[in-house]
Amino acid sequence: MKALSRISTNSTPIEVLRNDILQICGAFEVEPARHGGPSHGRARKQGMGGFEAALVSLDAQEAARTQTCIRRDPGEYFFMLVQDVGECVVHQSGASTLLRPGDMFIVDATRPSKFVYDGQLAHQISVHLPRDEMIGRFGAICDGGVAIDRNDPLWLALRAVLYKMMHCPPETGLQLSEAFYGLMGAYFHERRSQTLDARGQLMERALQLMTRHYRDPEFGPSALALHLGVSLRSLQRYFEPLGETPGQRLLQLRLTQAHAELSRRGGKEVSVTDCAYRCGFNDLSHFYRAFRQRYGMTPGAVVAEVRDGGAIVQ
Repeated sequence: MKALSRISTNSTPIEVLRNDILQICGAFEVEPARHGGPSHGRARKQGMGGFEAALVSLDAQEAARTQTCIRRDPGEYFFMLVQDVGECVVHQSGASTLLRPGDMFIVDATRPSKFVYDGQLAHQISVHLPRDEMIGRFGAICDGGVAIDRNDPLWLALRAVLYKMMHCPPETGLQLSEAFYGLMGAYFHERRSQTLDARGQLMERALQLMTRHYRDPEFGPSALALHLGVSLRSLQRYFEPLGETPGQRLLQLRLTQAHAELSRRGGKEVSVTDCAYRCGFNDLSHFYRAFRQRYGMTPGAVVAEVRDGGAIVQ
């Protein structure tokens, strides 16, 4: 399998490699193959069509995105991980997937994950996909991570578009990113048709309805159950395998959107109160408590960091 790209490596102190990954990919814990290093590796950023991507080479033992990392850097995105050289085992949501050259895996940055290299040199391309855009287009099928089956004919088409995105001029980036989304949509549609039973179909509808109506403060678990034509207790049982209630999932969706809006750069300063109401909260004290519990800081502190040039990674 011919690599999509190459990246040179130099002997690098593990602290430098960790910082490079932090700046480009977000918060991860990187364990060197040999205690104390040095470890070989390099990470750099590259535009790919309409997306940002990271090119990472390393011979570490493993890299992990822990709950502590997620609290420090929420990372409201998915990333398409392309194994370009070497091997890696991805652990996420209780499943383990071996990636060989050419394999692709969509990692959920909001869930803990671990990438094991066993000290062997690996080169990976990580295409950052905005979470709101992915959920809006495809629903919750990517939640918790999903492997792209290389036996599916669409795998080859996705790889071809990724290659084009790596080498395209800026003016063709938008068309290629739309082509990428189109292929992803076709792949997920086929995956749903093959795997969803009646329970899965109801959950898919439930998550889509949440995404559509979360800005309405009157929309809660009871309204969702009414939309779906099931009892509230039945709806709660459907959510039990996810380890959360419908109300908890809806709260996290609202908090995610509020954090994204408060963290947005380039525009005028956002009103915390307006943002809370716009994201479906009708109780400001509840919004402040829930926001601080999830992100470890107040909404106002997020706005201040953006205004003052703080390092909020989106």
